[in-house]
Amino acid sequence: MSEQVMKNLIEAAGIMGKGMLGIFVVIGLIAIVVYLLTKVGNKGN
Repeated sequence: MSEQVMKNLIEAAGIMGKGMLGIFVVIGLIAIVVYLLTKVGNKGN
């Protein structure tokens, strides 16, 4: 492969990694919010 193709591949992998990290962070935050809401909701029972 040429040097430019390798540079593009490395840059694309970095962008993809940041995107996947962002997705996992958002999923984690949603899971924490749902967990806290279930704890608050169960106090009335």
